[in-house]
Amino acid sequence: MASDTCEETLPTTEFKMKFAPFSSALEAGFWHQLTQRKLNEYRLDESPKSIKGHYYNGDPFGLPTRLTLEFSAFEVDSPTPAHCCPAIGTLYNTNTLDAFKTIDKKALLEKETKEIWNAICSGMALKDPSILSRFILLTFGDLKKYHFYYWFCFPALCFSEGIKIVQPPSTLDQVFSEKQIAALQQAYDNLCIKRQTTAVPYFLMKYTDDTVQMAPLEDWDVFFTGTNKVTVGVYDPCTLAQHPGWPMRNLLVLLATRWGSKLDTVEVLCFRDRTLQGNRSVQHSLIFHLKLPEIPCTSACPKSVGWEKNPKGAMGPRMVNLSECMDPKRLAESSVDLNLKLMRWRLVPSLDLDKVVSTKCLLLGAGTLGCNVARTLMGWGVRHITFVDNAKISYSNPVRQPLYEFEDCLGGGKSKAMAAVDRLTKIFPGVNAEGYNMSIPMPGHPVNFSQATLSQAQRDVEQLEKLISEHDAVFLLMDTRESRWLPTVIAASKRKLVVNAALGFDTFVVMRHGLKKPSTSQSVSAELDFSSSGSTASSSSPTPAGSTTSVPGASLFSNIPGHKLGCYFCNDVVAPGDSTRDRTLDQQCTVSRPGLAMIAGALAVEMMVSILQHSEGGYAVASSSDDRMNEPPTSLGLVPHQIRGFLSRFDNVLPASLAFDKCTACSPVVLDHYEREGFNFLSMVFNSSHSFLEDLTGLTLLHQETQAAEIWDMSDDESI
Repeated sequence: MASDTCEETLPTTEFKMKFAPFSSALEAGFWHQLTQRKLNEYRLDESPKSIKGHYYNGDPFGLPTRLTLEFSAFEVDSPTPAHCCPAIGTLYNTNTLDAFKTIDKKALLEKETKEIWNAICSGMALKDPSILSRFILLTFGDLKKYHFYYWFCFPALCFSEGIKIVQPPSTLDQVFSEKQIAALQQAYDNLCIKRQTTAVPYFLMKYTDDTVQMAPLEDWDVFFTGTNKVTVGVYDPCTLAQHPGWPMRNLLVLLATRWGSKLDTVEVLCFRDRTLQGNRSVQHSLIFHLKLPEIPCTSACPKSVGWEKNPKGAMGPRMVNLSECMDPKRLAESSVDLNLKLMRWRLVPSLDLDKVVSTKCLLLGAGTLGCNVARTLMGWGVRHITFVDNAKISYSNPVRQPLYEFEDCLGGGKSKAMAAVDRLTKIFPGVNAEGYNMSIPMPGHPVNFSQATLSQAQRDVEQLEKLISEHDAVFLLMDTRESRWLPTVIAASKRKLVVNAALGFDTFVVMRHGLKKPSTSQSVSAELDFSSSGSTASSSSPTPAGSTTSVPGASLFSNIPGHKLGCYFCNDVVAPGDSTRDRTLDQQCTVSRPGLAMIAGALAVEMMVSILQHSEGGYAVASSSDDRMNEPPTSLGLVPHQIRGFLSRFDNVLPASLAFDKCTACSPVVLDHYEREGFNFLSMVFNSSHSFLEDLTGLTLLHQETQAAEIWDMSDDESI
């Protein structure tokens, strides 16, 4: 730690008193602030600026004596970190690298040391001892490459004569008893309270076997009356066992100048206040007994040293390359991550952010729901977002769909999927966004038998299958009920997490689909031994505007595991059909209260994140409204199957329903036909009436049995 700039030599002895020099420690936030001030405030101004650093005396053994500058260094009046001493410095920020290299560094050092010397002689250093720890920082920033050149100077006045050590340094526990050490700690704490700080850089001290008293430097004349023994303390950031830190140098010059003629010897306590394994320890503090030469104020300013050596040990500047962390795109990524890390550090320590950030999300629909879901995903730090939509942006869209602007509507309108990708990238360049302008084939919307049309439909199916395979979570955010059928089938087959959101006028439903077990051979109806194929009525689901509303309800149970939960179509006893035919103007758009999509979109993302935090993921047991007072299963709370919201009364309920063994989308018979026959099966669904799926799943037979039972009940009534 010692260098040729930190020795005071006594010519008549072989002893060299060495001081551990400061090592500069500049955080990335300091360079970011310097960049902003250079661009917005300093511009071409090279005049000196006041900045503030701090040093700490509680570091473990072996760490360098650091002077730290943070992002707050430019706010000289800002609070100093707890248990740190402030150090005020002067910043010289040059406009060119040549100016940085050629500036007269000797003159800068002499100017600063002259001010320190004058403060010592005038008594200002007694009132404000932080003057003794002043520093210089010379900088140049290449803001195109984010290369920063800098050179620190910690001015220290030198003795023309040597410093004589009367006896070798001792650790505090070799001189003080445990009672005295405890009294010393208490006296220092009291002095800090009196000075309204948590660290006092220099202080006076006197002690007996039972007591320790402390006072600031300016109280010398009244504090040391009637005693020949003088003890001075310095808040010492050095961690070496035999050497003091740099702040002691100018203190000794102050003592020699002000009281050198009156002092025979002086005892100096290098106060080091560490916390080891939760216990406070000052026993390793050092005590020196010194004989100082007299330095009259009438003499010339002493010589000085202080320019920091570079990492190679030579006199020269340092350079730091912050191109990666200072690049605005990388800064944006760091800031997004920081928001989430702050949430974890204090509020949710068990939050697994990596699971969330690394989740690849496929958004089917880039309208009102899709835009709001995308923004909330970005808020959670999700980096991979893919849009699928075949619509163009119309003039009514931007006010409700926050990824679009008026200009996007001009010239017939941009593709929603592509415009959404562009806007996400502008909002946060760190996002990996993709868009696909494509249609999703639907039941009840026949595909032409021409080869070209069939080929396009097949390509769309293959593309959708590929996208679902490549993503971890699929959000169904489309305008129609039937457009959700194909992705529901594909995702169920591929065991992908599906989150579905649908809007009514002032109601919404957000739900996760049951995640099928890996084995397809096991029948859902066999697993659900406590369910019935028919269902008693429940509150109807809100459905997208213009879609058919045929909701039979579902049996509601508690503690349903994830693989037994129903999908969006499990509550229906009719197959999806063409809900877009003969729609009136109000049915052609999703007419809902303006805040509804934002609420539903946010809840859809929050549901996904809660699922990811559960140890069983999509197989987690569904939370219900009855669980709201119980211990939540994840650090973020419940993991419901459905959230049904009613904006008119500002209320949400959390029903859970079983998978329906005759479901037209996720039942074993549908998945089996899809997995065996692929597009041939799908084309039959697209080109047939809804009765095809109803016949296949057994819904037709169920309708007939139900109708027969009703007739039988009526005949029984008539006979009574």
